[in-house]
Amino acid sequence: MVGGSITAFLLLCALISLFWTPGEVYGISIATRFLPVSAQHWLGTDQFGRDILSLLMAGTQNSITVGVVAVSIGLFAGVGLGLLASARRGWTEELIMRFSDFSFAFPAILSAIMITAILGPGGVNSIIAIGIYNVPVFARLTRGSANAIWTREYVMAARASGKGKFRITIEHILPNILSILIVQATIQFAIAILAEAALSYLGLGTQPPHPSWGRMLNEAQTLMFFQPMQAVYPGGAIALAVFGLNLLGDGLRDVLDPRLSRKR
Repeated sequence: MVGGSITAFLLLCALISLFWTPGEVYGISIATRFLPVSAQHWLGTDQFGRDILSLLMAGTQNSITVGVVAVSIGLFAGVGLGLLASARRGWTEELIMRFSDFSFAFPAILSAIMITAILGPGGVNSIIAIGIYNVPVFARLTRGSANAIWTREYVMAARASGKGKFRITIEHILPNILSILIVQATIQFAIAILAEAALSYLGLGTQPPHPSWGRMLNEAQTLMFFQPMQAVYPGGAIALAVFGLNLLGDGLRDVLDPRLSRKR
C-alpha cells in the first residue's frame, strides 16, 4: 500500500505537470535566483531563477518515461528470448544464455555510459542503453522460471495431447510466470530511474533545457556549501521514487506468490 501510494503520487505529479506547474520551468530569470521558500515558490528557486518544485514535477515526466520505455524494451525482448531458450533448449539456449552472461560482465551504469558514449548523449539514447541492459535480466529470469514450468504434469499432458511448443508457451508457460515478471519489472523500473539520473548527472542523459533530476544534482554540486537544499530536493525525489517502487515490488511479490499467501 505504501509503495503503491508513493508510485501513484509520482504518476499524479507527472500528469499534473503536463498541464500546470506552480512556476516557470524553462524560463531563466537572474533577478529571482536563490529565492527562499515562499507562498509563490514552495521550494524556492535555483541559480537560474527557475521554480524548483516545477522542475521536480517536470523531471518526474522524464524519469517515468525513461523507466517505462526502457523496462518495456527489456521486458518484451528479454521475455521473448527467455521463452525461446526454454522451449528450444540445446544450442539455442546456450547461445542466448552465454550472451546474457557476457552482458552481465558490465554493470548497468557502465553499460549505459558505454552505449551513450558511442551513440551520443540524449534522452532517446539513454533509454536505448538502459533498455539493452534490461534484456539479459529478463531473459535469464524468464528462462529459469519457464524451465521449472516445463517439468509440470499439466505441461506434459498438453504435450501428450498434441500441442506444439509455441502453443504451450503461450497458453501455459507465460501465464504461470507472469507474476514473477511483473515483480521484476517494478524492480527494474527503479533501477532505470537511478540509471537515467546517473547518466543525466554525467551529461550523457536528458539534455537541456528539458528538466531531469540527475542534471539538477549536477547543477547543485557546486552549491553544496551555501545552498545545500538545491541538491537535497532532487536527491530526495530520486530516493522517494526508488523506495516506492521497491516497496511496490515487494508487495506485489507477496500478493502474487501463492506460497506467501498460504503462509499469511
